[in-house]
Amino acid sequence: MTENDQGNVPSRQRKRFPGISSRAYEHPADRSALVALRKLSGFDTVFKALSALLPERSLRLLFLSDSVRVSDAQFSHLNDMLRDACYVLDLEKVPPMYVAQDPKPNAMCIGLDEPIIVLTTGLVELLDEEEMRAVIGHEVGHALSGHSVYRTILLFLTGLALKVAWIPLGNVAIMAIVTALREWFRKSELSADRAGLLAGQDVQASMRGLMKIAGGNHLHEMNVDAFLAQADEYEKAGDLRDSVLKILNVLPRTHPFTTVRAAELKKWSESRDFQRIMDGHYPKRSEDKNTSVTDSFRESAGHYAETVRTSKDPLMKLVGDIAGGAGDLAGDLGGRLRNRFGAGGQGAGNTDAGPDAGPDAGPDAGPDAGDGGKHGAGGGQSEG
Repeated sequence: MTENDQGNVPSRQRKRFPGISSRAYEHPADRSALVALRKLSGFDTVFKALSALLPERSLRLLFLSDSVRVSDAQFSHLNDMLRDACYVLDLEKVPPMYVAQDPKPNAMCIGLDEPIIVLTTGLVELLDEEEMRAVIGHEVGHALSGHSVYRTILLFLTGLALKVAWIPLGNVAIMAIVTALREWFRKSELSADRAGLLAGQDVQASMRGLMKIAGGNHLHEMNVDAFLAQADEYEKAGDLRDSVLKILNVLPRTHPFTTVRAAELKKWSESRDFQRIMDGHYPKRSEDKNTSVTDSFRESAGHYAETVRTSKDPLMKLVGDIAGGAGDLAGDLGGRLRNRFGAGGQGAGNTDAGPDAGPDAGPDAGPDAGDGGKHGAGGGQSEG
């Protein structure tokens, strides 16, 4: 063990990311979903009201009284991992962490004023040291991104929706916000998975952890490559009916499907963005105030356009084909108009307008109209 300014850390050396901004690892869909959430009608009013009314002190007392707080005296190995993750991701204040009795493997980061991390006994018993390190880094990533506030409100609203289900239209209004929060929540998990990889710096451990959460502690019976192949099969399986069923299946969930998370994380681990962070090139928190909202929108739009273009899902392929067809139609229509008016100009060659109109309309309009077709397809993908 070695000493550092935040306590003991394991001897295995990991790269540290001083001053790293959450923008470095946040999934584009996370940022865009959060922006959309904040624009949802009535959300600001509900957010401000709940921020004042939620019993956070009660929440903290609940965990303090009925769970085990991680420290040097209790679950010391988890405490070392927590401080290590905070050290690597440069989170200045180490959040309190608790272990709660629950056989279902789960972890969460909640709290309005200050984040609290909670691990279930089912998760602690399921994962080995490196897998757990990725999970704790995942939760520290939530804390660094400021996700805990919205996650706490989602938990409260979900319970509230059940209590007011009998009120006409009351449940509808709440469920609209709950649905938007769940959409953002799922995207935030992809961001936190990346933070977990940065904290643990062991992609195989991250993959194993997700696989165990899906299939239990039978590692000798499972295979990471086969697990990732499931994600590929899920994405491209079936027809449009299956695409609709995928959407319906995921709507009530707070987390993306585990195979999808594994595939997304594997893809990011092989990307240039991840390598640049590991090389020490990443956005800093000190630069966050200068961040352009327009650039964030552009990046998110580009991500969705690329997702539609490369997706193997039947519905996404249909969206891409429709967008491409619209672009082809625009190009074809432009070509027909050029041919028609170009021929007309040549027919009127004995007039002054003829010679000028012919060359100008032909060469210049041709390439522009063709590009317009391509841009039409690209624009359609962005909208999709």
